[in-house]
Amino acid sequence: MTLAKLFALIQYPIPQHLLSRLVGRLADCRIGWLKNLLIRAFIKHFNVDMSQAVESDPGVYPSFNAFFTRALTADARPLEDGLLCPADGTLSQWGAIDRGRLVQAKGHRFSVSELLGGDPLSAARYQDGSFATVYLSPKDYHRVHMPLAGTLTEMVYVPGRLFSVNDATTRHVPGLFARNERLICHFDTEQGPMVMVLVGAMIVAAIETVWAGQVTPQSGRVERIRFDRPVQLEKGAEMGRFKLGSTVVMAFAEKVDFDALHGKGGNAVAVRMGQRLGAHPGQQATPAPEDASEAKAEDQPGAATDDAE
Repeated sequence: MTLAKLFALIQYPIPQHLLSRLVGRLADCRIGWLKNLLIRAFIKHFNVDMSQAVESDPGVYPSFNAFFTRALTADARPLEDGLLCPADGTLSQWGAIDRGRLVQAKGHRFSVSELLGGDPLSAARYQDGSFATVYLSPKDYHRVHMPLAGTLTEMVYVPGRLFSVNDATTRHVPGLFARNERLICHFDTEQGPMVMVLVGAMIVAAIETVWAGQVTPQSGRVERIRFDRPVQLEKGAEMGRFKLGSTVVMAFAEKVDFDALHGKGGNAVAVRMGQRLGAHPGQQATPAPEDASEAKAEDQPGAATDDAE
């Protein structure tokens, strides 16, 4: 048995939610010496470049979570044309959705319907579209941005497990992204329907969006959220963030030509938020607004919650 498989197996009996909530409390701690110790140890271990942060002094952050979700300077992530990468991390899988199924890792596939919480009507939109999966490791910038301009039509919270989403676990836990707790965000765009799924993971303290604030952890039932006013986000604008590392799975109803990745041989690719991943056929190169990546939560409309049946 390999170490990777052993690592995946020992996660089944672990009290994943309890462990994640305890880590979340520690990450939210505002005791000066303790949070400073955590932040400085993290910077040293992962060699974090604080020169790119709006606030470069680690001691100014009120908690580890505030440091972890830090904003970057306006020129740190220039926005390119075409379909943008939503986050810093590793582009682990991408390509065509084959008869409603996506690739998780070699030897593992899962369905769009499973990913979207068993919603066959929503899944039908993406039956023959394209997808891309970006894994955010602890060292990465943890704000998630819009790959295209879009209008939010629905947000769905789906409870689930909290397996780690690193490479070792994705290769050994079947249907991982459809088993973990996740937040499903449906958008209408000029290129057709798009869904962004923010997947929870082991020790991820919370998932936030700019329009509804902190959304996870939630109750143990599916919840659908409606909005009093349309939530419109520009290409490159922040849409959410993770408090500790996780994964974003994007699906598009229309085919995407991942032209920026030709020659990579299908291997995982290191990516940065704002770089071009590809384009839909006929997509025009439309530069995003210069301040799009600095969208703030307080500028977005509020939300009301409905429990799904």
